[in-house]
Amino acid sequence: MLTEQIKKYGLMLFIAVISIQLNAQNPFDISHDQAMKALEIAKQKAESMNVLVNIAVVDAGANLKSFVRMDDSFLGSIDVAIKKAKTARYFDIDTGELGELTQPGGIIYNIEHSNGGLMTFPGGVPIKNKNGKIIGAIGVSGGTIEEDRIIANAGAASILTKN
Repeated sequence: MLTEQIKKYGLMLFIAVISIQLNAQNPFDISHDQAMKALEIAKQKAESMNVLVNIAVVDAGANLKSFVRMDDSFLGSIDVAIKKAKTARYFDIDTGELGELTQPGGIIYNIEHSNGGLMTFPGGVPIKNKNGKIIGAIGVSGGTIEEDRIIANAGAASILTKN
């Protein structure tokens, strides 16, 4: 009888420990607060530039973490912003830099057709923590590609500041 109780409670303890580990935040994943900060700083940058955009932040696993669609921004840019963020995280590179490699004759020509569709033009940027580890990415769409890149870089850089 005692042996059965030990097995029962031992199993319950094991399940509890595993459950806690499965639900714990990955130390190399962007936190909710960081994602919201990147989103807010990017939005402020867009407003200062008078550009209407959609902004997406994904976590280390390329899952959507936070998103904003500015009033009157393009509906079609919603998907583009999310895909820019995912693309930046999938390959840990600025999407504009990736795009340079995907041109005809490039070493990864046509890669944009993989992974359910990638965005290989500027506006997607990996987000790094203070130790240089990539913890997510941000994607911006709605302005020119250079405006999108500037806004995305502002959001990504905000994680490295103390404020």
